[in-house]
Amino acid sequence: MSRRMLVVGNWKMNGLRTQLGDVEAIGAFAADHPTVEVGLCLPATLIGAAADKAGGAFIGAQDCHAKTSGAHTGCLSAAMLKEAGASCVIVGHSERRTDQHESSADVAAKALAAKAEGLQVILCLGESLETRDAGEALPFVLGQLADSLPAGAGADWLSIAYEPIWAIGTGRIPTMEQIAEMHGGIRGKLAELAGPEVAAGMRVLYGGSVNADNAAEIFALEDVDGGLVGGASLTAAKFGPVIAAAG
Repeated sequence: MSRRMLVVGNWKMNGLRTQLGDVEAIGAFAADHPTVEVGLCLPATLIGAAADKAGGAFIGAQDCHAKTSGAHTGCLSAAMLKEAGASCVIVGHSERRTDQHESSADVAAKALAAKAEGLQVILCLGESLETRDAGEALPFVLGQLADSLPAGAGADWLSIAYEPIWAIGTGRIPTMEQIAEMHGGIRGKLAELAGPEVAAGMRVLYGGSVNADNAAEIFALEDVDGGLVGGASLTAAKFGPVIAAAG
């Protein structure tokens, strides 16, 4: 099954209105590469302003709450993010699993909350360096997938992002063989959990120090359907070549 390449920038806690010019430039670059679906998951403070400047790219959020409303100070519901202009949301990023102590059950609940509001979802998985060095990376990530995958997972609204924690922002990446093994394992587990048709259609992204120098080689791997990109997505000059590598 043919899967359209998806390249999404995660700006994390970066971005002020002075950087909306880069959003606009990235949107224009995306429009020039229609075979690639391009998105930017921005701080909530920029979503509304960026949605008007995104051109050929979509705007997403970096997290949502599992509840629709209530006494959750500082949190944002999927409905709020959608109203602001987001069409996609990241859930389960390792930085939230670690720093905010989010469980896989929390992640699955957030994914379902986002789906209920019609948002696309990128669900993140990844292992620590200790787990990788212990030879347990594949079973750990597949277990995390099983525990995080929401009921009714479908390729029409959900994508998976594999991000080895030890590669995020470090400049280090797994070998091509390790990436291929993990992505193939994830697709096989998806077939077991959600059925072969869903597994064949669902996009599985790679994240972790993706940049202009390594994107083409990573994206050429059979079960890699694009990337979730951190630091290299903060400017059009750096993100443009990554988008082009997927085209």
